[in-house]
Formats: sequence, structure tokens, C-alpha cells
Amino acid sequence: MTDLLPHPLAELFPMLSDKEIGELADDIVTYGQRQPIVLLDGKVLDGRNRLAACRFAEVEPVFTDYDGEDPLGFVLSLNLHRRHLSESQRAMVAAQIVDWDFGMNQATAGSANLPTREAARRLSISERAVIAAKRIRDHGAGELVEAIRDGRLSVHAGEALSDLAVEAQREVLHQEEKQIVARAKEIRAARQKLRHAVRLTNMELIAKRGRQSAPARLSRLYPVYYADPCWQYAVRSEVTGREKSAENHYPTMPTDEICTLLSGLIGGQHPAVCFLWATNPMLLDGLRVLSACGFTYVHHWIWDKEVAGTGYWGRDRHEILLIGRRGDIAAPLPGTQPETVYRERKGRHSAKPDWFAEQIDKLFPGLAKLELFARAARPGWDSWGFESNPEANASEDNGGISAIEGAPMPGEASRPVAGRSASATSEIMDATAGETAPQSKRGRARKAVPA
Repeated sequence: MTDLLPHPLAELFPMLSDKEIGELADDIVTYGQRQPIVLLDGKVLDGRNRLAACRFAEVEPVFTDYDGEDPLGFVLSLNLHRRHLSESQRAMVAAQIVDWDFGMNQATAGSANLPTREAARRLSISERAVIAAKRIRDHGAGELVEAIRDGRLSVHAGEALSDLAVEAQREVLHQEEKQIVARAKEIRAARQKLRHAVRLTNMELIAKRGRQSAPARLSRLYPVYYADPCWQYAVRSEVTGREKSAENHYPTMPTDEICTLLSGLIGGQHPAVCFLWATNPMLLDGLRVLSACGFTYVHHWIWDKEVAGTGYWGRDRHEILLIGRRGDIAAPLPGTQPETVYRERKGRHSAKPDWFAEQIDKLFPGLAKLELFARAARPGWDSWGFESNPEANASEDNGGISAIEGAPMPGEASRPVAGRSASATSEIMDATAGETAPQSKRGRARKAVPA
């Protein structure tokens, strides 16, 4: 009995206190050992506390061998149901499951090397808590780890303290609880200010690059427009609220500026259809942009991202592709319309599934199409945006026509391409709506911004 060692999976959870072990020993002496100690590979998979209590009471323990196929699930289920662990304690367990040591017997331990998202789900905690616990695991002093495992300190306070040198961590942990919490708050505040300063610098560099390279007029009119505007969102705090905002990836614009820009680029009287992306909080803004460009809302498609994100009134997991028409534009032929909801897991920030552009290609084959706020050229399309390459646009795929012409000249009207009038464009759309066209590859990240 004295030679038995705990299985690594059993050590995911902290032992009971000496007082609790003594109480368990009294219970075993009075009522007997109610549950056997479970062994796996000759080690204690479940029942370390019962074994310690039996040793203390000098009672011969009862054992059984584990015969299941998921020892990790077995250990998690038993301990999460029988013990009242805090979120921080569960986070420390999750941090040990993530990036598990492959040196252990994987054949008998089961799948114990889980992704952060799955570990968070199994322990019923947030991914943020798991990430904080992983930092403590990698940078925290042993005393800090034990303080959280024992429930004496929160994982978020511990994550802040892990910024300190190991000796400084130990020094703080010897202070009173209020002083420890206060020190953690100071570290978090300083860290937020630093991250905010870095974000502001990054956002300014991105915006400067956009101003220098985005064209302000088009070389022709188009019957089909596809736009993913660089919306600027309101946040509750400028210091902490833009940590994950779009400005960290590309420059954004207020809705009024987007209306002015796009009405100058694609506004007018010529018949056209516009597909415009909008998120839940920007729905009315998207409709306003369509109206500013002379389009009337007729329908929308939905992208189901599979994974819920954030939101004030609900956790968003979809975006909306608004559809507006201007002039005498024919609707797709019956039977050619796609279903309005498409499901694909979200990828890089702001990247939209190519499926939507492919559907537009199918509905309007052979027509000139312009993608606005594009990062890269799409085969068969013209594209506009500060990262869009004019040389790539003038390819065999699109007949050598680029959407970009000359230096930025705000206010100059777009003009039709030679040999094709606005009325002729309308006739082509009437005749070709609903035909099919080759599909392009998926998975491109897109977003660009104007001057």
C-alpha cells in the first residue's frame, strides 16, 4: 500500500487538506470504505484521498482496476461532480491538460492533450481563464501555482503577478490578501496602458499606409459591386475596449465617411446591384450606406460562423450580406438563387468565405464586377483598396481592365468603359442573371481602406 504512486491524471486535482483527510479517515473507520480506489497501470487513478485516509486510520484499502477507455474523462467527471472547485482551480486543471507531456503512456491515458478551447469546454470555464492559467504554469513560482490550486488566489490575480520575477512573486505572496490583490490590480492597470499605447501606434501606422495608397476614383462603371466596409465600432473604453478591434488589423472609417466615399465611387443612376457586408450592430449603418449610393434594399444573405463571438445584447455568430438594387435590374432566375444561410467556421480577422463571391459569379456571369475594400485580386473581378494590386487586376482573367486610374481626385465622377453604356449594362444583366460561372478558391483574407 505504501508503494502506490498517483497516476499523472489524478494529480490534476489538489489533495484535500489534512483536516479533511482526518474527517474522511473517521468516516471510513465508522462506516467502512464506501468506494474502491481505482488503479491504472499500477498507479492510483482515483482515490488518493481515500488511500491517504486509510493509511492514517491504518485500515486495509479496497482496490479495483480501471477498465474504461477514457481515463481523462473519468477523472474529470468524478472530481468536478464531487468537489466544489472554483473557476480558478478548474482553470489550473485545464492548463495542465493543454500541451500535455507526451512522455506519459498515451495508450492508457487517453486523449489528454486538448486544445485550449476544448479544455475550457470540458472544465466549464472561459478560454481567457485557461490562457491565464497557462501563463501561471509557465512563469509562476511554485508558491503562486499552489495558492491558486488551493483556492487562496484567483487565476486572474495570479496571471498579473506572474509578470514579476519569481522572487518578487514569493515576496508578494507573503503579504496580506488585500495587499496581494492590490498589487495584482496595479500590474494589470500598467499592462493595459502599455497595450493601449502599442495599439494606438499600430493603428496609426496602418491608417497612414492606407492614406498613401488607396485610389479615390474608378476608371469605369460596374453593374455588380461587392463591398466589405471598414466599419468603425463604438467601444465602452478606449483604453481597454479596442484590444481586439478592427483598428489593430486595418484602418477604419466612421459611417458618414463611408457614405461619402462610396457614393462618390459607385453612386449614380446606372443600373447596378450591390452586395454589402454588415454586422449586427452596424445593420442600420449598412442600410444607410446602400441608400447613400442610390441602392434600395431588396434582400440579404447570412454567414453562420459556427462559433459565437462577443456582443452586448447577444453573442454574435453571424454576419449579414445586404443586397441592394438600383434601376432596372432583374432578380435571379427562379431556381438559381442560393439558400440565404451559409455555414462556415470563421478564419482570419474579417476574412469572408469565398462562397459568397462564388454565388455572385453564378448569378451574374460575364458581367464586370468590382470588389471594394479588397486585399487581393479575385480571379475574374476588378478590385479596389489600398492593398489591392493594380497589376494583378489587369490580368487575362478580367480582360486587362483595372478598377484604378490615376492619382486620387476626390469628387471626380466615374465614367463608363468605352463601348458599353449604362443601358447596355442593364440589358446584359437582364439576359445573364442566373447563369453559372467557374468557382474560385476559398480562404482569402480581405479588407482594405481608402485614402
